[in-house]
Amino acid sequence: MNANFNDDQINQTPIDLELDKAQIELQEKEDAAEVEIEELLKTLNIDSRRDERIIAFYFVYAVDRCDYTASLESVADNFSRGYNLTVPKTSYAFKIANGTIENRNEIDEKIKPYLKNWKLERLGCCTLLIIRMAMWELEQTGTIASIVINEAVELAKIFAEKDAFKFVNGLLDEYCKKNGLKSTKFEGQE
Repeated sequence: MNANFNDDQINQTPIDLELDKAQIELQEKEDAAEVEIEELLKTLNIDSRRDERIIAFYFVYAVDRCDYTASLESVADNFSRGYNLTVPKTSYAFKIANGTIENRNEIDEKIKPYLKNWKLERLGCCTLLIIRMAMWELEQTGTIASIVINEAVELAKIFAEKDAFKFVNGLLDEYCKKNGLKSTKFEGQE
């Protein structure tokens, strides 16, 4: 007989014990994911477009979590101090973050028609922010839709809810098709 019960567990049903165990496992997974993201942020390179998008996401997320009361500049300063990486205001990361933050209401209106049977408020925070960033980026001249979509999917795999990357991919792909945003082929491709 197992005598390793504490006082709280004596009055718990087997279902309660399983729920407690599942909750502990979930917390451990979330803690491990936080460590992975922290490690990722420590290895970022301002010369990489992918890394600049990750930095932009960090900025947008931080401003969003502060209900848009924090300035992008203060978030960038905190990031620079915390990760020992200076992000120039002329960087692509700053440009994406600023464009997304400043135009979020207009971007949300563009997203709504593509949310079949969904409401904007039902989207996970990270999923919505990634879609906003990608939609803003797609509206800029000179962007290649397939690259923007792929990068948004990769961000969703890292930061968003499980399987959100599929939703992000589908929504952005439909948006591009309906708005005539085609992927451009690189030189040398057929």
